[in-house]
Amino acid sequence: MTLTGQTSARKWLYWGSHYLMIAAFVIFALFPLYWLLKVSVTPNDILYTEGVRMWPSRTTWENYTFVLTQSNFPHYFLNSVIVAGTTAIVTTLVAALTGYAFSRFAFRGKVIIVALMLITQMFPLVMLIAPIFKILAPLGLTDSLTGLIIVYTAFNVPFATFLMQSFFDGIPKDLEEAAMIDGNTRFEAFRAIILPLTLPGVAATLGFVFTAAWSELLFALMLVSSESASTFPVGLLSFVSKFSVDFGQMMAAGVLALIPACLFFLLIQRYLVQGLTAGAVKG
Repeated sequence: MTLTGQTSARKWLYWGSHYLMIAAFVIFALFPLYWLLKVSVTPNDILYTEGVRMWPSRTTWENYTFVLTQSNFPHYFLNSVIVAGTTAIVTTLVAALTGYAFSRFAFRGKVIIVALMLITQMFPLVMLIAPIFKILAPLGLTDSLTGLIIVYTAFNVPFATFLMQSFFDGIPKDLEEAAMIDGNTRFEAFRAIILPLTLPGVAATLGFVFTAAWSELLFALMLVSSESASTFPVGLLSFVSKFSVDFGQMMAAGVLALIPACLFFLLIQRYLVQGLTAGAVKG
């Protein structure tokens, strides 16, 4: 074999192994979702009798029909959309303003504030349930969507702030100074020049916060006691009875719960990819 042929073979082997590993990882990551879909369309009478199969011998939509028409899942679903959407918007707005301040201004106590924000991320959430309940109860914010939104926002703002600050740090200050020399106020320069440049960062922050709030269970379970204010992670527990678990209906509800998150990421995909890769290449 010639030298050129050996080089070509090594090149094909190199790229082939890379694509093979990527394919293996994708299959590993998506297999639980595939199994979720498979169980959701499997009739109950053959769910335990057919053994392990890659696809059931027959399928049904009864689980989806029950979840959508005979359970409270649509209400839980709507509650999650309200809580996750509001939390993502409020948190991103606060994080954008705070991250901009940390990136552009030097002020007294800045180091202390940053340290306190970092410390809030170090405590296990289980330790904070009792104090948070003690604070929210006298205000009438337990067992309410407003209370969940406040708690989720408070816990997501620190990380979102540091995430937004990193994007602002990557934008030269000269752009704002040039705009202010032309007669714009700092806010006008921020709105017209800096904010459009940080849209990828805003999308990445929105995606992170929305996902965190959408799938959160611990606070939703401990701070909410009624079905009227329950979110879908708590609602999934309604398919677990004292002596049995209706896996078909639970998996159907899980598949339906994936739809808003998937649609949300499809809407911000273009900005999200830019945001996740920003700063990877300089120069």
